[in-house]
Amino acid sequence: MNGPPEPAGVVAGLFATAQRLPDRCALRVDDRAWTYAELTELVSAAATLLGAAGVQAGDRVLLVAPTSVEFVVAYHGILAAGAVAVTVNAMCTEAELGYFLDDAGCALAICLPETAAALRAAADRRHVPVWVLDEDVLDAMDPARSPERLPACEVAVLLYTSGTTGRPKGAELTHAGILAATRAVATALDLRDGERMGTALPLFHVYGQVVVMGSALRCGGTLSLLRRYDPGALLRLATDHRLTLLAGVPTMWTDVLNAACDIGRDDLSTLRIALSGGAPLPDGVVRELRDRLGCTLLEGYGLSEATGVATMCRPGEDRRAGSVGRALPGVEVSVLGPDGTAAPPGTVGEVALRGPVLMRGYWRRPEATAEVLQADLLLTGDLGTLDADGHLRIVDRKKDVVIRGGYNVYPREIEEVLHEHPAVREAAVIGIPDPRLGEEVAAVVAARPGHELRPAALRGWLAERLAAYKVPRVYRVVDGLPRGTTGKILKRGIDRAEVQALGVRPPRPTTSA
Repeated sequence: MNGPPEPAGVVAGLFATAQRLPDRCALRVDDRAWTYAELTELVSAAATLLGAAGVQAGDRVLLVAPTSVEFVVAYHGILAAGAVAVTVNAMCTEAELGYFLDDAGCALAICLPETAAALRAAADRRHVPVWVLDEDVLDAMDPARSPERLPACEVAVLLYTSGTTGRPKGAELTHAGILAATRAVATALDLRDGERMGTALPLFHVYGQVVVMGSALRCGGTLSLLRRYDPGALLRLATDHRLTLLAGVPTMWTDVLNAACDIGRDDLSTLRIALSGGAPLPDGVVRELRDRLGCTLLEGYGLSEATGVATMCRPGEDRRAGSVGRALPGVEVSVLGPDGTAAPPGTVGEVALRGPVLMRGYWRRPEATAEVLQADLLLTGDLGTLDADGHLRIVDRKKDVVIRGGYNVYPREIEEVLHEHPAVREAAVIGIPDPRLGEEVAAVVAARPGHELRPAALRGWLAERLAAYKVPRVYRVVDGLPRGTTGKILKRGIDRAEVQALGVRPPRPTTSA
């Protein structure tokens, strides 16, 4: 090799680690492993090939790949070439991929064989070249070639939001923002040289991409990836690779609790931290996970527009029920009242963020950017409270609040109580139209294996624990709730008309159930 390139931004740290620790294991996938020297050689070769194909600084390159070594190499290769990585779900349809190609104005698209058919169909219509990347291609890359030394674009990644309203928008994540985010995570979690971090999270999403992959490679750690998520396989990954940190989302952790697997806390002696993000974790699940895993369970809060980070619980601190921790280093968190000023401690308001981790804006959407970025403040759309010590508690999404007969009902509070029920595996609380009250509160629940959920008994159980106006009047028992690509429950995927038509409306309880 002619010496590593000198890319700026995110990749610079990876190459610096390779110079310092060339023989340390950087990445493990299945039964294969790559040292930092080997990984940066592949990244260099990928960047060179991109430059030879005409990719220039600032060009957008669509990356359609599952969690894999190919994703890691292609992602860093795109950044090393000075281009912008547009990372999207590997399960996207042809129409969805066509939208991303058009909206981002991509110069090239990269995929794996299993995602090639849909991508080729979309790209061919737009005359966008497609690279199909697999391990044979990786093995054939010439590590002796160095990438062109292109100036790094300020923007590193276009990360498309889920598009809960309208079409998905591309959040422009900068090199500086990603570096600030990984630095904040490493500091808050006290990540150590040689940390062994593992996940089955999708790397196209900010949690897996920045919080896990970015932080692991930043601290000279080893990143272990599970290509196909399975709760038993995730536990085996933790034991076989002797992980010190395992990252997931609440639905993954719930699956782990119910996994038919004989791996217990004695098998996980090296595991120091179980990290949860993407949605608040019910308190009951937290207690069960601590017993199952025997390690510290830490929650964090972030969103794509803030490079995935905002707050995090810290190792060694006592957990406060419902808290997602304090502001990460360099991030300022506030809760705003209706007039836009700071709300008193304990008062519900909109969570707002300030700091270097904020996106530059939404790609080519100045009006949408102006709605959420006001000066240097990001309005998250989440409702929460801050206590006097700066601990944040997320109450709900602003748009998910149910207004029942003039009362504000926060679904998150009810879901917390539902998860305390010994037979409830998953729960989502939503609002459905009601001619008298405007909205009625409905609970959609799935039972744990071997348990039965009866709506009348569940209503009675909730009535003992919640104010009357908060108790759902409509119940729908389902096999499972719709999930997004990170495993997060998607309330927008719940058919509200079906819940309204088929939901059970048990009578008001007269005795304890």
